[in-house]
Amino acid sequence: MTVTATRQEFSEFCAQRDAQNTIQLNVVKYCWMLCDALRQNYIEYSIKSHERSILNEINSDYHQACIEDLKNGHSDYDFTFESGRKYHKIIMNANGSRSVHAFVDKKTGSVYKPASFKTPAKGVRFNLNIISEREWLFENADWAGGYLYKR
Repeated sequence: MTVTATRQEFSEFCAQRDAQNTIQLNVVKYCWMLCDALRQNYIEYSIKSHERSILNEINSDYHQACIEDLKNGHSDYDFTFESGRKYHKIIMNANGSRSVHAFVDKKTGSVYKPASFKTPAKGVRFNLNIISEREWLFENADWAGGYLYKR
């Protein structure tokens, strides 16, 4: 093998590694964006729920105060993610209890519904690296996870 061939292989390796790192960094960014979309969806859902209670004249002062808190960004539900060896776990924190909302493959950006707290269900639901799927996901993701079921 010549020195030129070795340099070319090394430069191809470096270029491939840079592309892989970029994909993985983008997956992290998309996980944060999904967490934000889920949190915003929960806030919108909660506001609508409190508004229905006000229309039914049920403890309207309480519900109005809750709406104001939600509009100021105060919520008892939060979404974060933790990184494991192979997956990022999107975690829903609700009043002190935690549950896995979804799994995201760290290398490919594939989104899975959870089978348990530690494992994803079989079958990719979405891929965050595909622009059309990612845009649909951010617009239609609901805090309860209904969008993760196969249709």
